[in-house]
Amino acid sequence: MKKHVFRCLSAFICVAAVLCSALLTGCSAKKDGQELTKVTLNEVAHSIFYAPMYVAIEEGYFQEEGIDLTLVTGFGADKTMTAVLSGEADIGFMGPETTVYTYNEGAQDYVVNFAQLTQRAGNFLVARKEMPDFTWNDLKGKEVLGGRKGGMPEMIFEYILRQNGIEPSSDLSIDQSIDFGSTAAAFASGKGDFSVEFEPGATSLELEGSGYVIASLGIDSGYVPYTAFSAKADYMENNPQVIQSFTNALQKGMDYTRSHTPEEIAAVIAPQFKETDSQTLTTIVKRYHEQDTWKENLVFEEDSYLLLLDILSDAGELTGSPAYQELVDTSYAEKASDK
Repeated sequence: MKKHVFRCLSAFICVAAVLCSALLTGCSAKKDGQELTKVTLNEVAHSIFYAPMYVAIEEGYFQEEGIDLTLVTGFGADKTMTAVLSGEADIGFMGPETTVYTYNEGAQDYVVNFAQLTQRAGNFLVARKEMPDFTWNDLKGKEVLGGRKGGMPEMIFEYILRQNGIEPSSDLSIDQSIDFGSTAAAFASGKGDFSVEFEPGATSLELEGSGYVIASLGIDSGYVPYTAFSAKADYMENNPQVIQSFTNALQKGMDYTRSHTPEEIAAVIAPQFKETDSQTLTTIVKRYHEQDTWKENLVFEEDSYLLLLDILSDAGELTGSPAYQELVDTSYAEKASDK
């Protein structure tokens, strides 16, 4: 009899646990009665450079569009692309050059760009002293801490050098051996004469007196398709409404950054960068804001794509030239910008 009662009680507890779990899951998957779709986004890095995306997160725009977003940092375009190809991530955020590489390598289910976020490079050249009269020729014969071979930061840097008549392979020494997130520390410890830095590395070096920003690669390279959102072709085909809703949320974030001050933007994204004080955060946002870093809309235009191919070709990284229509779908961004 006692065993029977124990079995019944155990069964009741199990059923109750299942019901509670279902209720909790239902609550996390709904907002104001709206069913939310879980989407995993893998970002190449966690950077203030991508402010409009964090605005969209912090302002609840993804939830407004019916998306329960999980953000994962890949720490490198190669790792982000691997996550997308394996299905670990639904959407990737990285340099669009990676989608060209994947297509040229013969991937069956290749990755398509559907929204462009930044239209300028986000890195800066840092020197050990102030150089108000700096020209790119000052790098000749010097050692510069650069980026990963084949990545947008390094290719944009080399593109600028060539535009100024400097041959990257012979006119200077570019150290590409240091991890993306460690160049600022290496420079502060005495490595290199110059360093190509993202934020907050560039501003941090200035604040600690270890370096000075002397040039913006974003300004000197002009408008380039630096980062974009992409997904596998079959995921986009099977989930068009998810892609549209995701893009709508991003566009709201873009609209916010174009209609608010750097101080307001910094305040909104502060929860994403708890390790950065408000003054530094505002300084960085202002720097990106003033150089017109973020597009007015998310449309990845054909001229930008062709420029990307030119940059890849100049860097010796282009083994084939996929058609614009193969790797870019602007329909979602166009619809989002019309709302």
